[in-house]
Amino acid sequence: MSKETSPQNVARNTSGEARLANRIALVAGATRGAGRALAVELGRAGATVYVTGRTTRERASEVGRTTETIEETAELVTAAGGTGIAVPTDHLEEEQVRALVQRIELDRGRLDILVNDLWGGEHLLTTSVFGKKSWETPLADGLRILDLGARSHVITAALALPLLIRSDAPLHVEVTDGTAVSNRRYRENMYYDLAKNAPIRLAFGLGQELAEYGGTAVAVSPGFMRSEQMLAHFGVTEENWRDAIAKEPAFAIAESPSYLARTVTAVAADPNRAERWNGKSTSSGELAKVYGVRDVDGSQPNAWAYFEDVIHNGKEASVEDYR
Repeated sequence: MSKETSPQNVARNTSGEARLANRIALVAGATRGAGRALAVELGRAGATVYVTGRTTRERASEVGRTTETIEETAELVTAAGGTGIAVPTDHLEEEQVRALVQRIELDRGRLDILVNDLWGGEHLLTTSVFGKKSWETPLADGLRILDLGARSHVITAALALPLLIRSDAPLHVEVTDGTAVSNRRYRENMYYDLAKNAPIRLAFGLGQELAEYGGTAVAVSPGFMRSEQMLAHFGVTEENWRDAIAKEPAFAIAESPSYLARTVTAVAADPNRAERWNGKSTSSGELAKVYGVRDVDGSQPNAWAYFEDVIHNGKEASVEDYR
């Protein structure tokens, strides 16, 4: 990795100062995956980061993983150079979200960056979504997908935005799966399609409302992300992840969670972000090219372009052409 694209340089300005010093961030859904990486990179850039989720060292969420907790995420934020604060929160419980926002208000008086990375529905996909017509999906599972992927985002935005607009440059980031362009194709199942398109529309609509406050709302998507759960699914680690390509060839375009996190941190530090991104849908691959960000291995994967060109349209190209 070059000096210019190291995590330390991505997080700092030309004078060596942390680019997000004195910024207050909330990463909703920061237990693992993109949320954890986002919290850590915002912290590396100097931010104070409130990290929320349902899995703590005392209690696990329905995801069923005890190997990642919000307390650990907060510690990683602090170790990276920021201030990490773990607040156990179920973002489907209105009173818990209200209490979270009130705590940030009492502690800091404002919120500068809100990242909605709420999901936690992977366990429902293999049994209730993939390969099934929507009427074959148990209704309770379908509605739970909408709760986890859409309703939680709406609740959090509705209750946190009054605090966010106190910032001199509010930033609202909606994390989802797929961009507006890639999601023009049906996402296999009605419930999943709705859940993954809702954040895109949230960013579009809230961008209109935040504009008068100098704010930015943007929807971002990772590509084929090597989250902890995905690595476990393939029986590999971050060190030997390429071994999974034999089982799933498309995994060759996979990216680490840090890739999305670095690109979003670049957006957060961009004084012209409203002009560039307000109301739009984008991806880690697109943002990386704009800001010159690279993944942990020095590559610059653009998974959604690869899927569009090669997987969907049959273009003759190598994965390496998109890394």
